[in-house]
Amino acid sequence: MREKEYGIWQALTWADLATLVTQLACGLHLAGLRRHEHMIVIGANRPRLYATMLAVQAIGAVPIPLYQDAAAPECVFPINNADVRFAFAEDQEQVDKLLEIRDECPQLSHIYFDDPRGLRNYDEPGLASLDDLLAAGKAFAGQNAGFLQAEIDQTTPTDVAAMFFTSGTTGNPKGVVHTHDSLLNRARAGADFDKLTHSEDVLAYLPPAWIGQNIFSYAQWLSCGYVVNCPESAATVTIDLKEVGPTYYFAPPRVFEGLLTSVMIRMEDASALKRRMFHYFMGVAQRVGPTRMDGKPIGFANSILYALGNALVYGPLRNNLGMSRVRVAYTAGEAIGPDLFSFYRSIGINLKQLYGSTETAVFVCLQPDNEARADTVGVPCAGVEIKVAENGEILVKSPGLLKEYFKNPAATAEVLTADGWYHTSDAGFLDAHGHLKIIDRVKDVGRIKGGANDGAMFAPKYVENKLKFFPHIKEVVAYGDGREKVCVMINIDFDAVGNWAERRNLPYAGYTDLAQKPEVYQLIKECVEKVNADLSVDTLLAGSQVSRFLVLHKELDADDGELTRTNKVRRGFIAEKYDVLIDALYGGKTTQFIETQVKFEDGRTGSVSATLRIDDSKTFAPVKAAA
Repeated sequence: MREKEYGIWQALTWADLATLVTQLACGLHLAGLRRHEHMIVIGANRPRLYATMLAVQAIGAVPIPLYQDAAAPECVFPINNADVRFAFAEDQEQVDKLLEIRDECPQLSHIYFDDPRGLRNYDEPGLASLDDLLAAGKAFAGQNAGFLQAEIDQTTPTDVAAMFFTSGTTGNPKGVVHTHDSLLNRARAGADFDKLTHSEDVLAYLPPAWIGQNIFSYAQWLSCGYVVNCPESAATVTIDLKEVGPTYYFAPPRVFEGLLTSVMIRMEDASALKRRMFHYFMGVAQRVGPTRMDGKPIGFANSILYALGNALVYGPLRNNLGMSRVRVAYTAGEAIGPDLFSFYRSIGINLKQLYGSTETAVFVCLQPDNEARADTVGVPCAGVEIKVAENGEILVKSPGLLKEYFKNPAATAEVLTADGWYHTSDAGFLDAHGHLKIIDRVKDVGRIKGGANDGAMFAPKYVENKLKFFPHIKEVVAYGDGREKVCVMINIDFDAVGNWAERRNLPYAGYTDLAQKPEVYQLIKECVEKVNADLSVDTLLAGSQVSRFLVLHKELDADDGELTRTNKVRRGFIAEKYDVLIDALYGGKTTQFIETQVKFEDGRTGSVSATLRIDDSKTFAPVKAAA
């Protein structure tokens, strides 16, 4: 592993790691952690966090990574549900969080911190540094040389390896229980599919609590033996990405959207000559780049043009994004916009989609290198069977399926059939080439009711993703099921729109003011109408064109319950919270006042109020496919 500390990359060899894990495992055993017990780990990607997880597993206990940006009350349910006594906390922020909820979690008796800054004067029972644990473990290991190997030898592939709590879009999160076999089997399947070796470089920057991060930077790291690089902080990820130059890269669509937005902002500030050159060669890339990426011929003239574009635009752009060495890049977590997907492939980045979930240990479907398409999520990988239920739901059978939901047999029975099929809750189908297409969540796919599009299919996520391709739009929530038209609520991207406004000498006083500017509404309206024009040629979803929209007065935030910790929209919660806005959208109003309570980073609450403008957008007659 490598960790960036004070601007310098520090290396940790496998031998160093083995020593660290041995001492931690012995220290935890000495402190009273026993086989099958749970221990939470909460913090950013750090070698000592990973070593703690390995140490916990080595003595037969079960690590539970929690989101480091979760508010203290969000940690109460997982800790109590799993009856956790031991915790690893990265720093003072995480220690404070655990101490705050200690009265609600009386069994939490041992808290170990890694970074001692700010904790010198803390005097709490059971609070100790990881260094103290290591010292005790080192002494124990010296006197009991065969202890750890004996503990490891007792563990079987079917023993529980880790537990991951779902993001909880509805109700309390569920603890997804995975065995050593389910995690390592899927890690190996993914590695074999893309021919991963020990020579890969990976940047570990996503939350360890997200199973996607856990598979790519932990299970596959152990399976392949490649190098995992831990950034200095969230603020330095972009710089660290350029320095590391990963060969194997994974990010949810939101990260790829953010990178593209930053590129577009910088291009708008470039000289007129550079802008013209960029747009010309990007036109070439979008025309022939994806075809070239799929290994198909593009002709001599196009090859020369692309090579010139690669020298002048695509190469420098890949380098600026930190992706000049990327051999395989994946995106997952939610659907990616087709235009966004094509952009990266057009400039020579082998971006592919995969399909999976926490319950399937990620890898269900993967896209082969020369068959990456924006409208599919790939073919079933090794060991996976797929079938489609009568209602269109995708069912999966795989060696990577969860063992159970912890202490929740009813929920387990809902998703796992007696003969081993897992209900994904996603609607889709296998196309003629064997690729899986996902339309939306089964519960979210609906129908337009009444009006000119009566009975037309409505897939909110598809509409939202098409709008989010535009750099000025950060988040979208679409409604239309059971209604006669589709309406959306939009979050602008404050950085992108702020930059756009400044170049037009448009003054504003913060997000709320900028969001309601008439000029901004016109900008967003143009984006909405472009999406409507695209939808009009889609036979299935032409009825999902957006009729009315508004720009929200605040950014949707996980701390306010509007997004999950993996940044998925909680559409039902938002519908209840902003019911007055939805009523205004469908009631034909042109303005609506709203006041919303918000939670600040320091835990204080306040309110944001505004009179929001509501606009109509142009819709287009469906374009019938040629005979």
